[in-house]
Amino acid sequence: MMNMNRILKQAMTRVNPEIMGQWLSKVHHGDCVKLMDKMPVGSVDVIVTSPPYNIRNSTGNGLKDGRGGKWERAELVKGYAVHNDAMPHDEYVAWQQGCLRAMMRVLREDGAIFYNHKWRVQGGLLQDRADIVQGFPVRQIIIWQRSGGLNFNPGYFLPTYEVIYLIAKPNFRLAPKANALGDVWRIPQEANNPHPAPFPVELAQRCINSTTGQIVLDPFIGSGTTAMAAEMARRAWIGMEISADYCKLASERINAVRRMIR
Repeated sequence: MMNMNRILKQAMTRVNPEIMGQWLSKVHHGDCVKLMDKMPVGSVDVIVTSPPYNIRNSTGNGLKDGRGGKWERAELVKGYAVHNDAMPHDEYVAWQQGCLRAMMRVLREDGAIFYNHKWRVQGGLLQDRADIVQGFPVRQIIIWQRSGGLNFNPGYFLPTYEVIYLIAKPNFRLAPKANALGDVWRIPQEANNPHPAPFPVELAQRCINSTTGQIVLDPFIGSGTTAMAAEMARRAWIGMEISADYCKLASERINAVRRMIR
């Protein structure tokens, strides 16, 4: 198994070693767009991320503003540590498009973004994420089939999946035989994680292992899931997180994985 220090050295040869040495294998605290703007163009191979879903800006009676909805004990009833997850929809779309533009800038011409998001019903109509990803080179939609929770709305069926947009640069190709995975992934949700909305390590592993990319970026690293998966896959990684508390949590979980795989 390749030594992690050797992997980092190989990754740094892609662009200016002194510059990349400042980024690799670290959780960087700050706004992800501002941080990505400081990175060299074309400096990462693959991006695996799941942004806040803006779930508290809802027409339903679940997490609606955290005031007396039917999910009063839900983890996200108060939003994230430093983000209320309740932006006006047009502002949220503009924010996420700006994030994707920044991701595309740092992505190599043979790279891809695995952008995990969730469709929902708003005002009685399906709200997919076409308004966010329009204009970006979406190559495929992967269905993450997970277990459902409870649905108090009699107007539509219980949601049991999320989507992963594969946003790919022109020269992107999957790792050998990875296409056999198909486009429906049955993976259980994360359990025993103090972060309010984590995605499972197995999901990040599948994204990373389906590519040959050696530098993995997650602009919304949260509890460190993508970095943990990258460590297990012996890939270099870069994490970004606006919450200092989540930065600390991510670092603790990443260090635990490092001890485990030594």
